[in-house]
Amino acid sequence: MGEFLRACRSRLTPADVGLGPGGRHRRVEGLRREEVSVLSQVSVDHYGRLEQGRERHPSPRIVEALAKALRLHRDARDHLFRLAGLDPGLRPDDPREHVHPELLRLLESSHPSAAYALSPSFDVLAANAEARALLSPLAGDGGPAGAGRQLNLIRALFTHPQAGNYYPDRPLAVTASLYALRLNAARLPGDTEIVDLVAELSTTTADFTTAWQDGSAVGLDRAYGTVVHPVAGRVALTYRVLGVPAAPGQRLLIGTPAPGSRSAEALVYLAAMGLH
Repeated sequence: MGEFLRACRSRLTPADVGLGPGGRHRRVEGLRREEVSVLSQVSVDHYGRLEQGRERHPSPRIVEALAKALRLHRDARDHLFRLAGLDPGLRPDDPREHVHPELLRLLESSHPSAAYALSPSFDVLAANAEARALLSPLAGDGGPAGAGRQLNLIRALFTHPQAGNYYPDRPLAVTASLYALRLNAARLPGDTEIVDLVAELSTTTADFTTAWQDGSAVGLDRAYGTVVHPVAGRVALTYRVLGVPAAPGQRLLIGTPAPGSRSAEALVYLAAMGLH
């Protein structure tokens, strides 16, 4: 497996994967390990152990991420799975598998706050009961999560028919979210999910194109302070936004209502309803 990874890495140039040249003089042929790490969001240390044969049992999620980072075609991707001792038919279907363990631990201990983890492209990777209930209007019939599609908050802001009602200050939510997405796009130029999302919305949504070109900057923690849920009404939360260096671009949002407030009661009610 290590030899195969090195061979695949050596066949690619930074330009092949959308990275800058990284200086005139490169000591290695092809991509550096650090560049594969950025593209795959697998730590440099873990990737190094895989190449050196010190780690022989990567998870399906990691193998899939490496296959995408190294631009492997189907046969090569399946070969990498077999070298890792895995069934090529395995797919990382559970988005929670993508969440960094530290963020997942914080999410699972965040009750009674609403907590959810976002990918760099704003896919909702994991959410506790309160957050699932709070976000449920965006994942209903006709919404962006329909037909098995994973809920993406950027897509929902621009395409969900209820977004204008759900976000009482939608312009602020758009400005803050796209500012964070621009930062992720700059820091993770090889993230194909960001590239695909921007391309999709740029060709289908005129409002997105205008907003994407706007350089306004507002912190992500202000974007989702208040929403209007069709069942529970207005819910105001104070958010903390957390990340870990080992998972660049991934963020955990923890929204907490004021103690004893109507929003606190609404959040408890929504979670008890079991809305998804």
